[in-house]
Amino acid sequence: MAGETIIAVVGNLTADPEIRTTGSGASVASFTIASTPRTWNRNTNQFEDGQALFMRCSAWRDMAEHCAQSLAKGMRVIAQGRLQQRSYQAQDGSQRTVFELQVDEIGPSLRYVTAQVAKVQSGAAGAYGNPHAAPPSTDARAQASVYQGGASVPQAPANDPWGQPRDSGSFGSFGAQEPEEPSF
Repeated sequence: MAGETIIAVVGNLTADPEIRTTGSGASVASFTIASTPRTWNRNTNQFEDGQALFMRCSAWRDMAEHCAQSLAKGMRVIAQGRLQQRSYQAQDGSQRTVFELQVDEIGPSLRYVTAQVAKVQSGAAGAYGNPHAAPPSTDARAQASVYQGGASVPQAPANDPWGQPRDSGSFGSFGAQEPEEPSF
C-alpha cells in the first residue's frame, strides 16, 4: 500500500518466536529483534556498542509457522516489513502507543554462519502455489531443521538446484543455454 513505512532490521532474536492462533484461525508468530549499533572508537582502539533497539515483530499465517520452526533465540536475522503504530489503553487507564514491525520477509544473516534452506510444500498446490511442483521431499536434509548455524550438513541431493556446486571463477550456469522459463 502507498504511504506505508518499509524498514529492514538486522539483529539477534531475544527469545524463541511465540506462535498463537487468532479467533479467526490465522497463525501469528511474535518475537523481538535486538539491533545494536557498533562503532569503532579511534581513541580507545575498541568497538563500542550503542543503544540497542528492541523491535517487536509479528509474522502471519504460513510465515508464522516457518519462523517458529526455523528461528531460535540468539540467531542473527534480517527482517523487512511495514512499521506499524497502534495505540491502546493500558490496565492502569493510561494511553500507550507501540511500534511493531509486521514482517514481510525474514531470514538468517549469513555474515557469521551458514544455513541450509528447504523448500516447504503447502497443500495440494505444491511449492509457491505451483500445481506442477514435485511431491514433498523424503530427503532427511529437507526434513531437518532449516537453520544449521555453521554446522556441517549432508550433501544436497542431485535434483536440488540450490545444492549444486558452482564452477570456480564463474557464476555457475548463469548465461548457459537452459530451457526457457515458463510464463505465468
